[in-house]
Amino acid sequence: MKDWIALNMTPGVGPRAATKLLERFGSADAVFQARRVELENLRIRPETIESLMKREFEAKAGEELERVKELGGDILVLDDGSYPTYLREIADPPITLYVRGEWQACFDQPCVAVIGSRMCSTYGKNAAEMLARDLASRGICVVSGLARGIDTAAHRGAMSGGGRTVAVLGTGLDSIYPKENEKLVEEIIASGGAVVTQFPLGTPPLKDNFPYRNRIISGLSLGVLIVEASERSGSLITARLAAEQGREVMAVPGNITSGKSYGTNYLIKAGAKLVQQWQDVVAELPEDVVTSLLPPKTDEDADEKNGQPQLEPAAMNANERKIWANLTADEPTHIDILLEKTGLSFGDLNAALVTMDLADLIRVLPGKNYARRL
Repeated sequence: MKDWIALNMTPGVGPRAATKLLERFGSADAVFQARRVELENLRIRPETIESLMKREFEAKAGEELERVKELGGDILVLDDGSYPTYLREIADPPITLYVRGEWQACFDQPCVAVIGSRMCSTYGKNAAEMLARDLASRGICVVSGLARGIDTAAHRGAMSGGGRTVAVLGTGLDSIYPKENEKLVEEIIASGGAVVTQFPLGTPPLKDNFPYRNRIISGLSLGVLIVEASERSGSLITARLAAEQGREVMAVPGNITSGKSYGTNYLIKAGAKLVQQWQDVVAELPEDVVTSLLPPKTDEDADEKNGQPQLEPAAMNANERKIWANLTADEPTHIDILLEKTGLSFGDLNAALVTMDLADLIRVLPGKNYARRL
């Protein structure tokens, strides 16, 4: 295992170079025993050849493994039987995977990626959370990239559905990005999910890392669902990678006048599956996966209509019903508008909003705005 870790740590040995070396020499150990002329014939960078010849990272590999175990993690290598099957099938798979959490249970489940814009709308956040929750509650592991916006909503939605979620990082296990999601990582692990990266410890969030992260997101998954994406969104790169890897590409339609929906609407126009509810995603999965899906924790048909929960007015008091009637899931409503439309006093309105928030009926947004939670 240490040879694999050392090879992955060697500067200049990315997935493509690693594949080239392994195809030529057969194993990580054989790469380090290769003659200089053999490495030069593969057109490996001179500084990389020098590092391999000196076995610069051989000792550090052992230290790396110990540090990962101290973090409660592990390292999987490409020739390991525990390495995710679907990821192994892609072109130039990462030769090592750093993992934390219940990774084996996650990889044993069918995985679907739910990704999208960092700068998402209320509609996008609600859609991602709803779809991830509905999929996870039925035994599908939700994979995403831990980014702000849609990714965060997808992870939280999966956990709220009582299911598993995997966060794929563009950093080392010890360098969570964005910093604000450090707590989310611990929640994911505590809920039976996992965190995955191909990068050694201490790797910062460099821009060039994220396309590699996106390849893992799509590579782990049977399909990729894009919820919101602008014209230049990185999610479109993941969609392209998914198509190249033979994965299903799906997208949630959005407002045609919104820049945040340009990417998803474009994908649908280009042939991606249009998704409105969890059933649309499941319809694209292999038959054996569909037959293995679990019933949701609470599966009452009367409570669902077109994939959107219908709340019983009787479950809310009169003030809460007035607020509910003036909220939507798609657009935020400012507290001043609620004051005007409900006719409630500020004290009664605020008390009802707090109660509804605690009951997970509404989403509290910046600037004293509110929206229904799907």
